[in-house]
Amino acid sequence: MTDAVWWKSSFSDGGQQCVEVADVRGTHRGIAVRDSKHPAGPALLFDADQFTRFTQFAAGFGA
Repeated sequence: MTDAVWWKSSFSDGGQQCVEVADVRGTHRGIAVRDSKHPAGPALLFDADQFTRFTQFAAGFGA
């Protein structure tokens, strides 16, 4: 995923517990998520439906 353009939420405000997200095209299509503290580390790759379920699940931890 060397061609991925990563971004993180404006709400992160330089925080230490952030993830970065990329809309990946080409060979690996989908939405990738990685730990912003370890950008060279592994990334999770989701299709659109999986990403929706992932974010809904993750949002439940903040409630």
